[in-house]
Amino acid sequence: MPVKKSPVINRLGIIAPSYEKLLRFNLQNLRKRRSSKSKPPFSITTEFILKFNGTKNPKEKEELLELARKAIIRYKRKLGLRTLGTGKHVCLPAAWVEISYLAQCKGEIQDEALNMLYSSLDHASFGYDHLPALFFLAESVLYRLCCDAFLKPYLYSVEIKLAKIAYLIFLRIFIYFLHGHLESFKQHLLRLQPYLYALYFSEESYYNYPNIFSNIQFVLKTMEIICTRQLLSGSIFSSVENNMQHKNIDSDTEWYEMNSLLWHCVAAWTCVQKDSPQLNKVLEHVTFLKTQLQKKCWMDSALALLVLGEAAKLNMACLKTLMDLMRDFLLSILSVQNQKENGKVDDFSWAWNIVYSYITILTEICLYATISNLRKAAFVGFCDCKSSKTCILPMDKSEEQLELRETSILGLLNYFSSKMSDNCDKVIWIGYYGLVYNLVKMLWELQGDEEQDGLRTQIWQTLQKTKDHEKDERIQNAITISQAELNDPIDPFTSYSKKVSSNVGDEIFSKYIAWRIANALSKLFFPSTDACVLPLQNTLIKRDQMKYLNKNQDSMKKKVLHFIVREHPSVADFPMFPYPDFFTKADEELARIIDHHWQKEQKIRQKKDAICEAEERADKELEEKKHFKEIMKKREEKLHKHTKPYELPPRPEDISLEKKRPPQN
Repeated sequence: MPVKKSPVINRLGIIAPSYEKLLRFNLQNLRKRRSSKSKPPFSITTEFILKFNGTKNPKEKEELLELARKAIIRYKRKLGLRTLGTGKHVCLPAAWVEISYLAQCKGEIQDEALNMLYSSLDHASFGYDHLPALFFLAESVLYRLCCDAFLKPYLYSVEIKLAKIAYLIFLRIFIYFLHGHLESFKQHLLRLQPYLYALYFSEESYYNYPNIFSNIQFVLKTMEIICTRQLLSGSIFSSVENNMQHKNIDSDTEWYEMNSLLWHCVAAWTCVQKDSPQLNKVLEHVTFLKTQLQKKCWMDSALALLVLGEAAKLNMACLKTLMDLMRDFLLSILSVQNQKENGKVDDFSWAWNIVYSYITILTEICLYATISNLRKAAFVGFCDCKSSKTCILPMDKSEEQLELRETSILGLLNYFSSKMSDNCDKVIWIGYYGLVYNLVKMLWELQGDEEQDGLRTQIWQTLQKTKDHEKDERIQNAITISQAELNDPIDPFTSYSKKVSSNVGDEIFSKYIAWRIANALSKLFFPSTDACVLPLQNTLIKRDQMKYLNKNQDSMKKKVLHFIVREHPSVADFPMFPYPDFFTKADEELARIIDHHWQKEQKIRQKKDAICEAEERADKELEEKKHFKEIMKKREEKLHKHTKPYELPPRPEDISLEKKRPPQN
């Protein structure tokens, strides 16, 4: 049987055999390089984590550590830590998930991974496609807190970082809730319920550490509000803590009633950003609504202070309003708590959350305000009636208790230190703890900054005085906990000249999240026509595509305008005044919205006043009738007359005529 051979086709054309072999060899090497480039990079797996944490071989441990360090370098680029989360190389949801896996490796890798995650959550923008990754992070962090950290007998620095990360995660989720983006995430909320239940009953273990306890309270309060409206039947809060509030919510609606104070604080921030002349009017409205800080649903109040504090980093009037709000709040809360024995009073056990949030905000203003006068006012205050020495150092316990004149850092430190005792109110000792805790972190943050040398000297003197004279164990714990959070064994009181390392991701305070939230709420409350409130996943377009679309739209506009221009314009067609620019129109629109809401509040207030006046008038008429009846009764008893005072009795002729008159049919 004949054998048929398939024809051999020389794809390289007419070429010598020696060159053909060489060319084929080069092509094979090129294919190998391409295949090696197409291989996926090293990824963190469960096997790698178990091997990293369990190996005892020094050589193998060094190899695994080198792989983890390379992964950290790659994730830093993927998170965009140097570009504030922007760039073509940035993919935040995937990077968040991968860095959370890497954070399970113990040791320095864990610390660096958590620092990177905290920094990314601080400065990243808001996007709808971030929500699945945020819920994954929320479940991971709550799992590590409830199933790992709670079982340990001592407090670890990892717990402090996890609590700070949890605060940023749930703060972002709450902003998405305000925008109405959690409708399709009810299953994710249900998955969080067991961890929230465990977190609710483990609060006592963190009671003596307000820096962690405040973050846990924030997480629980956030999920209480979200789950009560998104999961009306499956929320653990409806059976644990929120029965009364759950009954007051209509089952047919899931709307969240926004605090007016929060709305006006966002308006103030918007005015500062646009340099609007309406700022003073808005701040007057904020001052008028100061009593809304005393509402039990303190979540909106904390957000309002956060946004107003961000505006205070740029504007002195906003800082003055912020400090006046807190002074009035503290005086009201402490005066009410001093009158508990006089009858029923409102429960202000939650007030320490507002005070602690305010201290953190004031600390960030001292560090990151744009001008030195703002930083000085936040630290020292506006009152110049005292000498600098008494302002710098807190009072001794033997002196008389101070009045609350300033709500600056030094003013609050003097006030709280003068009222400290074993049985003092929770607001007092937690406020004092927060001040000392943040002062130690400020001292560390300002190392190596020659421009802030004077502020750092004042902080160092204040802390030295507190460390020498304050014997309360709770306040001494604040210094210890803050040093543990900084992850440095060197005492900050002695390492004065040491320069801080400038590693990206090693952030102590949150620098950008307040601006991100204020910006997102501003777009929600004052939406513009050319941008959506939060970018949706389906409408995300790459920058190159946007440039291409803009070029096409510009060219189309030019073509259309070419055909609709009038050939013979008249003088009447030209405006007498120039058209207002974008900022002028935005200021006018903002002023119109503010005036509209102010008029609505005035109408509601007028209606309430009218109702009160009508009730007072009715009560007065009723009292007059009762008084007249009493007079008539006394007159009848004394004079035996049924006529009214100053009324003549009927004449006898009239009585006889009435008797003779026939009855009418």
